[in-house]
Amino acid sequence: MRALALLYHDVVEPDDRAASGFPGADADSYKLDVGTFAAHIAAIDRATRHKPGSALQLLQRESGEHLRLLTFDDGGVSAYTHIAGILEQRGWLGHFFVTTNRIGSPTFMSREQIRSLRRRGHIIGSHSVSHPVRMSECGWQVLVEEWRNSRQALSDILGEDVTVASVPGGYFSKTVAMAASEAGMRLLFTSEPTTSCYVVDACLVIGRYCLRSGTRAATAARLVRGDWPPRLRSWMSWNTKKAAKKLGGDFYLRARLSLLR
Repeated sequence: MRALALLYHDVVEPDDRAASGFPGADADSYKLDVGTFAAHIAAIDRATRHKPGSALQLLQRESGEHLRLLTFDDGGVSAYTHIAGILEQRGWLGHFFVTTNRIGSPTFMSREQIRSLRRRGHIIGSHSVSHPVRMSECGWQVLVEEWRNSRQALSDILGEDVTVASVPGGYFSKTVAMAASEAGMRLLFTSEPTTSCYVVDACLVIGRYCLRSGTRAATAARLVRGDWPPRLRSWMSWNTKKAAKKLGGDFYLRARLSLLR
């Protein structure tokens, strides 16, 4: 089973990166301005005849053409103010993953905004309760509670069972997926750049290609078209960072923030 999933975060007006999502240089490096994001969507539309679908389709699929998926992490208010409308102009849906202890706080979506996106056909999922800095380093009980409590909070807001999630910060491990499965998640997105999907316990794990503030629209188009050069570059960058994260621990995070500043 395969799926081509793109990972975005916030979409903001030029020179107003603090308007949506988490603050700081690290978070800002993932934020696109509105015009750039609209150019990405137009380029993706030209690159493939297959419009982005729902990850829930993967639970019924066994083979066939790769499913294209658009995902958005953190739960910043731009999901409601900018992103959803741009997608809906083309009849597309998005997957919006919400950090539940930020719901209703400044720069993040409110309960009613989350409900509105779901009524409009978009997928709402968990991005954990607290967005741990290094989720794969959390203990088992903490992991289960991060997934279970965030799932319950979103299910209460929407009045339906929420079984889709994404891993915050790129810190994934098999234990993170096992805990998600234990908490009732059935689809879990990571930040690993791959189209291959696999199952951990009762949870289907799906990789994603991350688009950052400096990523050109042409790169997004090439990814969904299936070109190998941008996929290979993403894979090499991801695995280099993965090794650095493992070896560097907290020092890696401090060094990264220092460089971004």
